[in-house]
Amino acid sequence: MMRRIIGGISKDKNRITARFAPASCAIRAITANVYMLLVVTLFTARMVGWLELAHWVGLASIFVVIPLVYLFVAGLRSNRPLIYFVWLGLMILFALVELTIDHILKLDFRSVQWAVILYVVFFFGATGGMIGVAAQAGRLWASVTVFTFLIMAALSFIQRAMTGL
Repeated sequence: MMRRIIGGISKDKNRITARFAPASCAIRAITANVYMLLVVTLFTARMVGWLELAHWVGLASIFVVIPLVYLFVAGLRSNRPLIYFVWLGLMILFALVELTIDHILKLDFRSVQWAVILYVVFFFGATGGMIGVAAQAGRLWASVTVFTFLIMAALSFIQRAMTGL
């Protein structure tokens, strides 16, 4: 049975070194999928008219920042590629913008088309980057995350058409 090894070529360039990081791999994959499942729940709650539940699920989804900041700091120590930090940074920034606009300032930006377009592009850029973050945990997690992302993406457009939110 083959095991997934995270590592590189050793100093003698003849053997592969192994650095196993199961905890951070699991945190990456679980964080990405839990966030997307929360968003799926939020969209579904909006579609059935449970706006109070949607509000609280949206607020709970902001807590994705906690494991993402951990992963960002851990990534600095493990010399991850720049794209990894772009993925995490986009998602952290999106969560903070979401917190500020929706929950602190309570701005009604969804009625302004250009603002919605920017928001949707930002949302899909951030959540799409989470596929890359989860993929660091292996093919299975990458597949699960892509599937979850596609469900979330479909529901985002369906609920927008149904509710205007």
